[in-house]
Amino acid sequence: MLNIIGRRYWFFGLSLLVIIPGLTALALWGLPMAFDITGGSLLEVRFESGEPPAPAEVVTIYQELNISFPQVQRAGTNDIVASSEPIDEATKTEIITEMESRFGGPITVLRFDAIGPSVGMETVQRVIGAAGLASLSVMAYITYAFRDVPQAFRYALAAIIAMLHDVAVVIGFEAIFGHFLGWEVDTLFLTALLAIIGFSVYDSIVVFDRIRENQRIHRRLDYETLVNHSIVQTLNRSTSTQLIVILTLLALLLFGGVTTRHFVVILLIGFFSGTYSSIFIASPILVLWENREWRWWFSRKKVRTG
Repeated sequence: MLNIIGRRYWFFGLSLLVIIPGLTALALWGLPMAFDITGGSLLEVRFESGEPPAPAEVVTIYQELNISFPQVQRAGTNDIVASSEPIDEATKTEIITEMESRFGGPITVLRFDAIGPSVGMETVQRVIGAAGLASLSVMAYITYAFRDVPQAFRYALAAIIAMLHDVAVVIGFEAIFGHFLGWEVDTLFLTALLAIIGFSVYDSIVVFDRIRENQRIHRRLDYETLVNHSIVQTLNRSTSTQLIVILTLLALLLFGGVTTRHFVVILLIGFFSGTYSSIFIASPILVLWENREWRWWFSRKKVRTG
């Protein structure tokens, strides 16, 4: 039988190897915020000639018109998406005129949105509030649902730690992607983050529920062996669910187009991390707590790993 619990410190170390570079990137470069968070204007246009200009050329137009914080990228083969500080209808018309003059027309405006910073910050605050409320609800639910298990609060806290693990992984990758690929934190990213939190907690509860059942059936097994046995029993279900989700998201990544690419990649990372953390982080934390292994972390005594 697989000895997953016996190698728990290897998995803890692997998580640190993934999380630390991401948090370092976050500290160095931060998270670039999209216009729908910070406030600003978004202009998406299509060059009917089929020959859109380079993004740098469009940035030049914005700069010449004294428009701050222009960010321009291609979308598909004929489209350009440009975000900037808030601009009015007259300024938008001036930008389109300059584009047609320099790059040839006709140009079709596909989208022109403006949003105030107060609306964007309100969205962020609601997401943070929703995540906080979800965490409290999860802790209350697991503590109640596992009330017949000794120290049920451990299960709730282990699920929250696994969830925070997944959030750290996703935010770390987002900081790296933001620096090297120019991806920004937008409302779709926040939506993906909430979905990842839900998936992470659900997967942890599935494993915990099997541990609870086995505690009733295998009363003579020591806790470490029981938890490992429970993980192995649920491994098929977890990996099968993960495979279905990954295949669906890969299809979206391949055929969904540029506009959903960022959203899908974040979901892929988050769902993979959620499955990993429920098996290799949440359940091993229960064993770590049961053995009170922190007492040996800074001593010469070898930690028992099964």
